[in-house]
Amino acid sequence: MSNIFVEHTAINVPNATDMAKWYKENLNMQIVRTAQNQTHFLADASGRTILEIYTNPAAAVPDYQNQAPLVLHIAFQADNVKECTENLLKAGASIVESIHTTEIGDEMAMLRDPWGIAIQILKRAHPMLSLRE
Repeated sequence: MSNIFVEHTAINVPNATDMAKWYKENLNMQIVRTAQNQTHFLADASGRTILEIYTNPAAAVPDYQNQAPLVLHIAFQADNVKECTENLLKAGASIVESIHTTEIGDEMAMLRDPWGIAIQILKRAHPMLSLRE
């Protein structure tokens, strides 16, 4: 089989430009491509993950604010969950689930960005990418 990998994940949002700017300023993401001023591709600090944030009226924007975080969330690895969470709250995020540690030692918090999308801030006891076979 040829080499296949995930290139990006995309979400339709009400205001892609403002959201892309907020993610750049507050989640250490870099805008790597913009198309038609309503589609923004953002790379994380590792350069391995791309998130496409776009506004397309051809499809309804989901009601992210009232959607359970277990249905959809974007997870961000952080060296310091407490500091990152505090900074995001100051930047307009809201708390869904306070910082806690799971039974396997992962530290995490669940928030919502200013547009209602669930974002998880976490520090893994054992990084996921090091667990690959």
